[in-house]
Amino acid sequence: MTVNGSWLLSVVLAVALLFSSLGVAQAQEENESEEEEQWFSVDSLNTGLEEPADEVKRLTPREAIRSFMALAEEQNFAAAAHVLNLSDLDDAEQQQRGPLLAQQLIEVLKRGEWLNVSNLSGRQDAAIEDPSGQHPLTGQPRRDIELATLTIDGEVYDIRLGRYREGDEEPVWLITPDSVSSIPTLYEAYGPSLLEEYIPERLKTSFGWLEVWEWIAIPLFLLAIGLVGWGVYALVGLLAYWFPNGAPSIFAGKIGGPMALLVMAFVAQALLDYVVSFSAVATSFIRVLLIILIAWGVGTIALRLVDTLLLKVTRRIVGEIDDTKPKDERKLLTTLYALRRIIILITVTAVSVYVLSQIQLFETLGLSLLASASVLAVLVGIAGQAVLGNILSSFQLSLAKPIRIGDLVMFEGQWCYVEGIFYTFIRLRSWDERRLIVPVTYFVSKPFENLSVKSAKMYRTLELIVHLSADIQIIREKFLEYAEEEDNVVEHHKLCCYVTGQTERAQTISCYLMASDPFAGWVAEMNIRERLMSFIRENHPEWWPREVVVISHQDIAKGKRQDARPPAT
Repeated sequence: MTVNGSWLLSVVLAVALLFSSLGVAQAQEENESEEEEQWFSVDSLNTGLEEPADEVKRLTPREAIRSFMALAEEQNFAAAAHVLNLSDLDDAEQQQRGPLLAQQLIEVLKRGEWLNVSNLSGRQDAAIEDPSGQHPLTGQPRRDIELATLTIDGEVYDIRLGRYREGDEEPVWLITPDSVSSIPTLYEAYGPSLLEEYIPERLKTSFGWLEVWEWIAIPLFLLAIGLVGWGVYALVGLLAYWFPNGAPSIFAGKIGGPMALLVMAFVAQALLDYVVSFSAVATSFIRVLLIILIAWGVGTIALRLVDTLLLKVTRRIVGEIDDTKPKDERKLLTTLYALRRIIILITVTAVSVYVLSQIQLFETLGLSLLASASVLAVLVGIAGQAVLGNILSSFQLSLAKPIRIGDLVMFEGQWCYVEGIFYTFIRLRSWDERRLIVPVTYFVSKPFENLSVKSAKMYRTLELIVHLSADIQIIREKFLEYAEEEDNVVEHHKLCCYVTGQTERAQTISCYLMASDPFAGWVAEMNIRERLMSFIRENHPEWWPREVVVISHQDIAKGKRQDARPPAT
């Protein structure tokens, strides 16, 4: 029994020892896995360099870059090289090329991208701190972060910081080997220009955000660009004067300013690429400004071209709506106005998106902006409901085309020509040359009569009130005669004249005519009425309505009675 008990105890202890060793091994693997997520383990770091000085701080990303820039400012590139991971170079190359690479990198960071060191993490593990907790990676340690992103000929190059641990030493943050290998290429594109080689060293000291020489060079740079723009503006104005009168002259006269700004932007871009380069603060601002000027210039020139076409078409058809003017011309004019609004919308949207991307607004706001998008949409919808409603209604009018530019409409009892359909309002020209500015939403919410949908022809009714003794046949014949003599009266077979009412003293005669358009019909109606009244006044004055008062047995309308008896004596 003793032997069996000893054997069983040995087995139990062996099994317990086995599970214990497995648990320890698993715990070690988990610890190693966690360490791999926090840093890169390496056998050695920059063994070709001397021991780092006390000024080299590399425990956090912010500390590492701030230390690197401070050492570079002091021209201590040998110490600044300790912020680079030179593991891809052998020891001899590290000693020789390390300071040079550090010097090149600081020049790239100065000119390539505006780097705000304060935005870098101040934690050793570079964990993202988000009090709102909306960022999905909040609190998780990082061992690799992006410092800057630069583009050369369409190729993207990243400058990244990595966290490295050598043996049991404390982890440090260094520029990654991949980023170090791309420094010479970046330096060729973003390094100092040829002009800077002639600038004295005393002018290269920092003064605020810029160096001293930049405070002098930037105003001269802007002055030179301004002179170029003035020359282009004068040249375009001279071309507009030389061109014959017409669309080319009008178009050239309108694009002087946009063309000058466009040339100024291209010349400034060429100077920045090949002649002079400023610090990232100035370069970033200038390049964004140049993109805005280019986009605005191209969009404005396109708008001026559309405006010139609109003016040419408007002069030909607006105000002359009749059967001889095809509807396709008015439809074309309406489409051009819609194209104008689309160009404005595309230009504003493209410029806004580009500017926001350049200032990294979306990246700064991150998911906080996305989370508040619904609230922002509600606020914008409430604040801009009227404006947005007018814009959407104007697009609806342009697509559905219930009215076209040049159409004659009856709106709130007034004859009006449609002169323009804009983003938020419609411009109407009344028959007496007044201009009505009507909000689009108000216009579409009110019933209106489009007199030019199919044809501008319109029936007109002429009414005369005459005595019961008037001969309707004579008046009808005169009406037909006068109507056929009017140039604006069409479809003579539809002319008619009838008695449409009567009282105990008078009768109402209505004459109907078809006119080529409403205004011409009004003129024809007035002319025929005047001629009929003149005919009755000259030939049959007794046909005018009158009040009969008996003051004698003799009717003055019938003349003097021949059988009147002599007075009694």
